[in-house]
Amino acid sequence: MNQLLTKCPACSGELLVTKLYCPQCDTSVEGHFSTIANPFSPLTPEQINFVLTFVRCEGRFNRMEEELDLSYPTLRNRLYEIIRALGYEPGKDETPVRLSNDERMAILDEVAQGTLTLAEAQRRLLGKKEEIIEKS
Repeated sequence: MNQLLTKCPACSGELLVTKLYCPQCDTSVEGHFSTIANPFSPLTPEQINFVLTFVRCEGRFNRMEEELDLSYPTLRNRLYEIIRALGYEPGKDETPVRLSNDERMAILDEVAQGTLTLAEAQRRLLGKKEEIIEKS
């Protein structure tokens, strides 16, 4: 069975599902149906098999090396390709900064007093480092 298309092959527009069919009882249902977003739709069949193997092996590359007869660097590179295909960049782990309730309240108090801009408060609440602006 073919994979569900989401883009029109002629113009790349979004496709809508308007008919469902049951091959067991020959019933057809027509209407407008929403499709469930599949985050893995950008992956090739080979990449999906890799992901299934990864899950089955509990993410352990040593088990995958044996099962797929591939080296660790090859497995890592294939995983990175999948990560990129899903729209992420490997190795970009941003650890969230944890502020205490008191620290958050202090930031909000500064905004209320007018001593801190909303943009700066948002930057601090998100834990981003201070930007250094050099004057020439």
